[in-house]
Amino acid sequence: MPVRPFVPWPDRRLRTPAAPVGEITDAIRATWDDMVDTMEAMPGLGLAAPQIGVMLRLAVVDCSKERGQVVRLADPEILSASDALFAYDEGSPNLPGMHARLERPARVDVAYTDETGARVTRVFEDLWATSVQHQIDHLAGRMYFDRLSRTKRDMLLKKARKAGGRG
Repeated sequence: MPVRPFVPWPDRRLRTPAAPVGEITDAIRATWDDMVDTMEAMPGLGLAAPQIGVMLRLAVVDCSKERGQVVRLADPEILSASDALFAYDEGSPNLPGMHARLERPARVDVAYTDETGARVTRVFEDLWATSVQHQIDHLAGRMYFDRLSRTKRDMLLKKARKAGGRG
């Protein structure tokens, strides 16, 4: 499957909520396969479809050390989140070279449609939870730096502009 190019920040698609997927078709499965290949080529821990210009609520996540444990999610939604937090330096291939340390809930219960078309609920913890939440943010038209204070966000985007990015 082909590795797809990333939509560069500040493309408006990165600020646009993605459309619901609905039925899982062969075309959706093929898009997921492309997303997995693109994620592995980064390499990264997850990828949301809008990051490659596909405006559907699709994501893939693989935080396993050995790889090959990818979870394919369609129409994911967080049902509950822990009070305990997990900190991680987050970034995005849509704004390469930039990252920021964020704290997100360490555990989330997420409902999503899997590759078989079944609606399932799964608990994600620690790095897996962070990656799933990061992808769900992308599906809602949010970037990780939107979770920073205004001052930190402005500093990160200014640094990206100076580095030749599109911040």
